[in-house]
Amino acid sequence: MNNKWILVALLASPTAFAESLIHWSDFSVTALYGDSFEVDPAEQTTITLETAGGWKYGDWFAFQDFVYFNDAPSDSNHANYGEYGTRFSASKIFDSKVGFGPLTDLSLALQYEQGNAAASTILYGIGSDWAVPGFSYLNVNVYYRSELSNPSSFDKRGHSDGWQLAPSWRIDFGDTGIVFDGYIDWVFSPSEDAYEPMLHINPQLKYDLGAVINGKSGKFYVGVEYDYWKNKYGIPNGIPGLEVDQSVFSLLIKYHL
Repeated sequence: MNNKWILVALLASPTAFAESLIHWSDFSVTALYGDSFEVDPAEQTTITLETAGGWKYGDWFAFQDFVYFNDAPSDSNHANYGEYGTRFSASKIFDSKVGFGPLTDLSLALQYEQGNAAASTILYGIGSDWAVPGFSYLNVNVYYRSELSNPSSFDKRGHSDGWQLAPSWRIDFGDTGIVFDGYIDWVFSPSEDAYEPMLHINPQLKYDLGAVINGKSGKFYVGVEYDYWKNKYGIPNGIPGLEVDQSVFSLLIKYHL
């Protein structure tokens, strides 16, 4: 009899453990098409795999981009880039709200960035959550950036550390099915003179088409993404024949699994 209950406990424990550890999760696939990109080839198609979720001691967000350069030679017509981050919530760890007023939580924020044409970088800092009227969420992370490896061979500037301010947000416009979300990355105080501070603003405006087609809301979206990037990759202005300030719209479709 005792052995039976031990066996039941062993079989049930993985599910129970997962449910207690993972509070919620989301996974999505996005396809984007845009033209007029700078520095890289102008016409691009991108597939983005994205996940977000909340867990016992915090939350996570990660994405992986697979970029196809439509008008580039076949031997250099693709790239990949990803960011993987988690935050350890003080409120969850201490089981008590850490914050005051509109500040609802503070976290230890960690992130890793990598790509086949980018430096591998680790970021660490402080995350904050804010309760602001009209926003479904508003998070602001402040990181210190530390490069772990030099960029690819085409970039002769070496590596650079620095600071980054990274707000992210979502706004739902009532029952209209319209969502406005995105992020801003402001990298400032680079450690090397060869790198300029850079500002990357990347919002999306989406419509919940799935709710109209089959009544399943929160699943299938269509819309546009705007990408503004000043001093892209930290490249300074003034290089003959090279435009480093990017402003481009992309069409998108997004499906949540």
